[in-house]
Amino acid sequence: MEIKFKKLNQAAQIPSYQSKGASGFDFHSVEDVILHPGQVHLVSTGLSVEMPEGYELQVRARSGLAAKKGVFLVNGIGTIDSDYRGEIKIILSTCQRSPVELKAGERVAQGVVMKIEQAAIAESAELSETLRGVGGFGSTGVA
Repeated sequence: MEIKFKKLNQAAQIPSYQSKGASGFDFHSVEDVILHPGQVHLVSTGLSVEMPEGYELQVRARSGLAAKKGVFLVNGIGTIDSDYRGEIKIILSTCQRSPVELKAGERVAQGVVMKIEQAAIAESAELSETLRGVGGFGSTGVA
């Protein structure tokens, strides 16, 4: 499978896998960014992508960025659909008490390719019974 990336900015870096067993590739910022506590920032990658139909590109946090700088992906996991052609931007914030600086060229997120399937969506007046029923939010007793 081939994934096509288009540079929208001269400073953009085309992602690549960094090891044979890597499941994700890194996205780099094309700008210097200062993340202020309690604020959300859209970080530009300078890239757009063409994903094959039937696949999505998940944008995930980088553990090193979280551990070293307290920077996290605000939306948990971002989804780039196969029909989206706009710029990939990373939604970041910090849990630090002071501003965090990210330099242009710094790795700010990782991309993981996932196969998807669209389900048939149907309204139903009744759902089948299960042993669990409506129990949720810790109701199974598993910590």
